Amino acid sequence: MIRTRAALLMEQPGRWEVVEAELDPPGDHEVLVRMVASGLCHSDDHVAKADGRIPYFPYCGGHEGAGVVEGIGPGVRDLRVGDHIVTSFIPGCGRCRFCGRGLQNLCQSGAMLGQGTQTDGSFKMHFGGVGVARSSLIGAFADYSVMSEWSCIRIPDDVPLRSAALLGCGVPTGWGSAVNAAEVEPGQVVIVMGVGGIGINAVQGAAHAGAGRVIAVDPVGLKREAALRLGATDALDSMEAAADLARSVTDGQGADSTIITVGVLSGEHIGQAFDSVRKGGTVVITAVAPMALDHIPVSPFVLAMYQKRLQGCLYGMMSPSSDVPRLLDMYRSGQLKLDELVTRTYRLDEINVGYADMHAGTNIRGVIEFPGAG
Repeated sequence: MIRTRAALLMEQPGRWEVVEAELDPPGDHEVLVRMVASGLCHSDDHVAKADGRIPYFPYCGGHEGAGVVEGIGPGVRDLRVGDHIVTSFIPGCGRCRFCGRGLQNLCQSGAMLGQGTQTDGSFKMHFGGVGVARSSLIGAFADYSVMSEWSCIRIPDDVPLRSAALLGCGVPTGWGSAVNAAEVEPGQVVIVMGVGGIGINAVQGAAHAGAGRVIAVDPVGLKREAALRLGATDALDSMEAAADLARSVTDGQGADSTIITVGVLSGEHIGQAFDSVRKGGTVVITAVAPMALDHIPVSPFVLAMYQKRLQGCLYGMMSPSSDVPRLLDMYRSGQLKLDELVTRTYRLDEINVGYADMHAGTNIRGVIEFPGAG
């Protein structure tokens, strides 16, 4: 057994408790990773707030991380001890119908993410004599994690792991929301609703794609200021003002696309976004809603007659194993900002402080750094 500190939920809703847990050694096609950094993504807070139900407790959070491979199990082909990796919160098997079409974000293995167990139904982490469910089969809120080799993306050793960790979720999800889901083209008008750890990267993606106007919307001044530094042409505090601006620069038509990246999605957000786009415009829904939400205020008549499009977006519609290295190349050439996204770092035992700061609007992205991080 491998001992590790880990942040666990014991109930929903609940607070993270840092305890000493145990890990099984890596099995077939698994690796032991010493975590160096883990982003405080809102998705894990959704679990803590019971916006989505999980079937088993205790539960170890964390899916956006980076670390160093410390051990390998039988059958591992592409990783070696000492390799630096970024986690992929959907492990790409490379063999299912979706992976075969380059749609790794829709890999069939994603069906296991809500269960918290390994694909064979076992647990790799234990606490108090019972198995521990883990976020996305990873559980990055821990000093060490045992995970599938398909949850790991090898990266160059010279990339700072604190910044690289954000490539495990927030950066590709936001970037791809603009580039892949909204299909932003040069000269277009794009609204980004919510400029946190996901939305700020939708701003970067839209700007990189050549949008003529990138209108960032957030009630928090710090986030609007960050959006203007990272590619937004305008930053406003309400969707009403953003929609009016979009119509004023498009002869009354509206935005070409609106990307919803708020913290907790509601039907009202979708209705506002739907009303803000032009005929033939696209609403990208990336934000996570409570599972109980089962309807949206959208006119079927307008949807059809104005030929608008509602586009769901998981993981930025990316294939992480190929797209994360490409994003890293852009970071190294200065085309993508990562270092600037990390507002503050925390120790693992400060995890609840980090999430309180997220709710207070004082972070773009908070990051847990583990002992030995450099």
